[in-house]
Amino acid sequence: MKKIIPIIIILFLISTTVSGQINFKKLKSKLLNKKTNTEQVKSTQTNTNNQRSSNSNTTVNFAKQGRKWYVSKTTGSGQLGTIERPAKDLGNIIHHLKPNDEIYIAEGIYMSKGKRGSDEINVPVKIYAGYDTSFTKRDPWVAHKTIFTGVNEYMKLTTPRLYIRTDQQRESNGQLSQGSVIIVDGIIFDNGPRNRYHHNKDLAIRRKASPKSGQNPSPESGGIVIVGSKYTNIAVQNCVIMNTAPTEGALSIRVFKGGKGVIQNNFCINNTGYGIQARTGYVGSDDSLVPIFTIKNNTSLFNWKHDAIASYGGNALALDQYIKAIVENNVFGFGHQGGIYNKGCPLKLNNNLFTGNSKYDYKEVNDMMKVEDIVDEAAKIDPYSEGNTSELIKINVAERWAEIYGNRIEISRAEVDASVSASNSGANQLRSMLGLNLQGNSVKMDAEIFLPIITIDEALPAGLLPWNGKGCQAPKFE
Repeated sequence: MKKIIPIIIILFLISTTVSGQINFKKLKSKLLNKKTNTEQVKSTQTNTNNQRSSNSNTTVNFAKQGRKWYVSKTTGSGQLGTIERPAKDLGNIIHHLKPNDEIYIAEGIYMSKGKRGSDEINVPVKIYAGYDTSFTKRDPWVAHKTIFTGVNEYMKLTTPRLYIRTDQQRESNGQLSQGSVIIVDGIIFDNGPRNRYHHNKDLAIRRKASPKSGQNPSPESGGIVIVGSKYTNIAVQNCVIMNTAPTEGALSIRVFKGGKGVIQNNFCINNTGYGIQARTGYVGSDDSLVPIFTIKNNTSLFNWKHDAIASYGGNALALDQYIKAIVENNVFGFGHQGGIYNKGCPLKLNNNLFTGNSKYDYKEVNDMMKVEDIVDEAAKIDPYSEGNTSELIKINVAERWAEIYGNRIEISRAEVDASVSASNSGANQLRSMLGLNLQGNSVKMDAEIFLPIITIDEALPAGLLPWNGKGCQAPKFE
């Protein structure tokens, strides 16, 4: 028995040692597996971040999935924004909007919250308009017009009718948000009711307010202005912009580095400044990050100077320097200055129609030229550009407005300066003795006809059909 006990003890110790070794191996294996899994997670996160950085470049906040909103002037009520209970105006739900929300807007006349006449959105969204009240049929320019407008009342907003700006949004860690997509599709922007007209005759806008009569100035802003974030793609299509009086673009898109802009099948008519403006938010040296614009099948007509004696504005299309652009199948006509004003953008220009422009069809920095000279003389034009023409076309606008436009009297800065003479007043006699410049007499600088209002029914027929495949046309959806 005594001999058996040591044997049992030895066997027990051996068993314990082996078991300990096995358990240690299991523990070691678990630790190794845990380490491996952690490294895999880190590796996956790194790959995801790298993929996001290299492919979508969309930060967390702008990568979230949005919801669908519905707006109907006719059937809307409250702020649920569902298809069963749509909101009554986009302005009523703006404070609810999150990144990547989609907004569907039915036919009707929209003036924003409190008839303030301006909507500002600060997150990337997609807006589709021109639906019937059941949101089953879509015809933005004919049967189911979605009209964004306002009123001219003192102290109402004079900012763009639709202003989408995402470049100031930030992530939870403070860095600027970037990426995602912005789309505006199928809205008619009419600033006519927002403008102030001389003696309320709808013939000449006024840019100053009249507190005495309770009138705002004509908004010095575009119908739609979009400023994106870095790596954000922006598209404006199937929209109408009319009767706006901006210094710059009636339809203005600013794309930052790594982003793309699409401006397609829009109709711009009777605006000051530039009918369409492609802008940049990038001035770096990396060619792969330069914003790229595709501008095609648009019609931009009757673009006025900023005011009656201004030497700026009055172009169908303006292009910033630090972008690249493809401009195809557009109609650029009746600019008080010209068709395209290119500030230095490398440009491919194909199959565009220029007509009725006052001073030039194409201006590159300071060089002005007619369409037939563009390929020969322009420094920024792709040498394979082709098919651009100049011809007379019949613009199908209402006879009433055409008669007004045809009877306008243009005033030039040179004519105004030439008509100024110094009066022999007592004040000028004193200024003469003191060696000061003499003061000129007052000269009328406001035209009696300047940006006369054109109604939607008068304007739209000019945009419903293209000219030999050039320009916009009424969008059709099944």
